[in-house]
Amino acid sequence: IANRGEIARRIIRTADRMGIATVAVYSDADAKALHVRDADEAVHIGASPATESYLRIDKIIAAAKATGADAIHPGYGFLSENADLPEACVKAGITFIGPRAEAMRALGGKAAAKEIAIKAGVPVVPGYQGKAQDLATLKKESKRIGYPVMIKAVAGGGGRGMRLVEKEADFSELLDSAKREALSAFGNPDVLIEKVVVAPRHIEVQVFGDTHGHVVHLFERDCTLQRRNQKVIEEAPAPGMSDALRAKMCDAAVKLATSVNYEGAGTVEFLVEGGVLSADAPWYFIEMNTRLQVEHPVTEEITGLDLVEWQFRVAAGEKLPLAQNAITMSGHAIEVRLCAEDPAKGFMPSVGRIEYFEVPVGDGQRLETGVRSGDEVSPFYDSMIAKLIATGVDRTTAINRVLAMLDGATIAGPQSNTAFLAALLELGDFAMARIDTGLIAREIVPVTRNASGSEAIVKGAHALLEARWRKCSGNSFGRAADPWGECDGFQLGMQRTMPMIFVVDGESTQVGVRWADGGCLVSHPIDRAEVGPYPPPAKYPINVHLSGRDAFVMLDRRQTRVSWPSYDPTEIEDAGDGTTIRAPINGRVAKLFVTPGTVVKKGERVAVVEAMKMEHVLTAVVAGTIDKVPVTEGAQVTLGMMIATLVAGNGPA
Repeated sequence: IANRGEIARRIIRTADRMGIATVAVYSDADAKALHVRDADEAVHIGASPATESYLRIDKIIAAAKATGADAIHPGYGFLSENADLPEACVKAGITFIGPRAEAMRALGGKAAAKEIAIKAGVPVVPGYQGKAQDLATLKKESKRIGYPVMIKAVAGGGGRGMRLVEKEADFSELLDSAKREALSAFGNPDVLIEKVVVAPRHIEVQVFGDTHGHVVHLFERDCTLQRRNQKVIEEAPAPGMSDALRAKMCDAAVKLATSVNYEGAGTVEFLVEGGVLSADAPWYFIEMNTRLQVEHPVTEEITGLDLVEWQFRVAAGEKLPLAQNAITMSGHAIEVRLCAEDPAKGFMPSVGRIEYFEVPVGDGQRLETGVRSGDEVSPFYDSMIAKLIATGVDRTTAINRVLAMLDGATIAGPQSNTAFLAALLELGDFAMARIDTGLIAREIVPVTRNASGSEAIVKGAHALLEARWRKCSGNSFGRAADPWGECDGFQLGMQRTMPMIFVVDGESTQVGVRWADGGCLVSHPIDRAEVGPYPPPAKYPINVHLSGRDAFVMLDRRQTRVSWPSYDPTEIEDAGDGTTIRAPINGRVAKLFVTPGTVVKKGERVAVVEAMKMEHVLTAVVAGTIDKVPVTEGAQVTLGMMIATLVAGNGPA
């Protein structure tokens, strides 16, 4: 299995059921990962960056040969759409569980796939998919198409290498960013240009082909809810889909796959203009993913089929398990992607140790994950840590079951998008299926408005104080046997509320603490929320997990991290006036735009830090002259590490 995380575990589960032994591969960062534990064997293939491990075809083939593997499953992402891998498998005498290299090249590249679709009579989005990749040509074609346009990497998917360009003045910078991200994610910087379709629904059709010339579809999925061109919530079937449009799109998908004798699992993706899936709605082919999709579980749930099993059987030379007329669907399924990111801070990826991880699973609920309590979320890979899938007799039941999973989820350590996902599911427009790909952007403020509440802050502070008391006096709150062992802030005279500073989600926050015989009372200075020795029942269930200097408080679907303050000597170098530029996250310096002596304007780019396949552009807060650049391109940096310093006032305004 040439992959990691939840998809590797998903493949292992079906292989185990079918009596197929599995080999996991892993990088340094994944040495203790669950997929390594689950497989029958495991082979170390290199350092943590994907370019040194999971993207190394030579190491994947070597691991297969060393363990006597008969076949390689690529999962999704990484090498799953790189035609060099199936070619290498053929040369090594190993079966590739996926399409032939020829079909992958024909349909896997967005530009080539559009040409095939045009010849097959399938409508496509107006655009440019030529071979010329120079700035002048791409800029000229974008002007011909008409702004706004979308820059899209021709290789891979998942929203990587995609940039929306609203006006010509922004084209060069966004093209450079898209190409750089595409090269990093897929090893190919080439892009195509497409006209932006107004208020589209993103619909995809699951297809399957075998080596005997048969191709079928397994109905459609709706992947409309996206942020930054990355899917957030997927469901099947598409709500509001007319029978006539379903027939046209599914037939087109089968026709496209048949035209290249496609084998294995694939997904044909379309945009439907206007947000309504009526029989006469304009629709366009946009691309084909020549692999299994992240969202394949929702298709499995409505059809009752195991798509990984189908992949195994097709790769073994068997005919498709079912003919088209025998494939049926029932009920409704929804999947949400649980990611280690902080929506309240611009969806900044969140890395670090998972102190505690638990998601409840009951009837009609399914969890796919590659992490557990104690694992590290690394900056080297995608931010998704789990997929929550729910099925019901209707869409409302499925939505409620996903919400129940989110309500019961506990992820202590890195921040997660749990509350964000729940807020989306509870939107009135989502419930009524009034959706298009711009919905999240329009609703971004209400669905990410979830700052740490005072109730969570005082609860966390109280837990830390209680832990310190226990460590100091040897027992929980209450009188110590030795009066000198008390940790109660003793003072002569009347007891009073003392101010104390804690760090809440990285920000210094003051609370009031008053000691009493039974312990202490912690209060918030603004709305007077309190936690005392004998707290009243909470409005919402509150879970607190302590780890060292931190208290992770779970309240109302959100994690609040309350910590004891610590002194950081590197802060001496930071005058707080914007002259010190620091890494916003653990990651890699993908690009440096400055060197010592460079004069920069306010807002000018200084560097790009890449983490979890996302780029974070760092800019100058003030105008000035760059003084120090203590990092180099390609260097790994940690949160808060200095990227550059500048002397303010010497640069242009």
